[in-house]
Amino acid sequence: MVLRLVQFRTKDGARAIAALGNDTHGQVIAGVATTYELARKAIAAGVSLAAMVESLGLGETVDIREALADGRVLAPIDHADPAHLVVTGTGLTHLGSAEGRDAMHKKLAGEDVLTDSMKMFKHGVESGKPKPGETGFQPEWFYKGDGSSIVAPEAGFSSPAFAQDGGEEPEIVGLYIIGDDGTPWRVGFALGNEFSDHVTEKFNYLWLAHSKLRQCSFGPDLLTGDLPAAVTGRSRVRRGNEILFDKPFLSGETNMSHTIANLETHHFKYPGFRRPGDVHVHFFGTATLSFSADIQTRDGDVFEIEADAFLFPLRNALGTAAAADAKVKAL
Repeated sequence: MVLRLVQFRTKDGARAIAALGNDTHGQVIAGVATTYELARKAIAAGVSLAAMVESLGLGETVDIREALADGRVLAPIDHADPAHLVVTGTGLTHLGSAEGRDAMHKKLAGEDVLTDSMKMFKHGVESGKPKPGETGFQPEWFYKGDGSSIVAPEAGFSSPAFAQDGGEEPEIVGLYIIGDDGTPWRVGFALGNEFSDHVTEKFNYLWLAHSKLRQCSFGPDLLTGDLPAAVTGRSRVRRGNEILFDKPFLSGETNMSHTIANLETHHFKYPGFRRPGDVHVHFFGTATLSFSADIQTRDGDVFEIEADAFLFPLRNALGTAAAADAKVKAL
């Protein structure tokens, strides 16, 4: 049986978590208010999420579409202390994902020189899917932020005033909790928008780290269990009644140059990412960007991402934050 989880607020403002199958109506899980609580109980009891949900029981029926329309749906996992949630990602992981990046670097390296991006991509294709017991090639990796960088489904992105671009990246996201003994537990998968500044990245790929320090969004539903081998979705950019961009994107291991297990291995091999109680949100990469189609986004544009492995689309509008005073003062 398929089990999906959605975090939301009830009409009176209380937090709750709903269990769904393949229906847009779910039932509130008794005895817990968050995915974090549910997962921690399952880890402590040594049972699956599905078994824990069954043991806790289900209550009131909730219409998730109505909750989305009301702005009451939250990211499908979070942490009470945002500093204990780590948002990261990997790039050049999908077949075709190197094309746009390679084009950015060709002007500097020359047409006959293999760029760093193409070298990384080539190694990933050759050894990103290792045999059992072997370690595959490590992917490109980046840090995005902590829990304060997460934007709920249907909420708006706030791009920094200094940003040169605000563009979508439709991806699958892995969601994890670290057990008390330091073991990473995968809670499930969600649809994600790894919002980035592609103009900054294009200037010089050494600015990739800067370009990734932006907000992100994922959800609305969390899919437990295994991700389908092939995931097909669509990514759109809407401006009022106009659709500026509408293209399919592919994910799942069939369409990737790395296995998910290999990406997980190279993330959680670092002891600092196995701190008990922490939550990890890890974006797996994409090969589809409106930026590659020369779309220049502006405030008010809406990013809309959907995929066949998930019930609900992920929508976020683009906005710009007020300039912040980042001057350092001496004590």
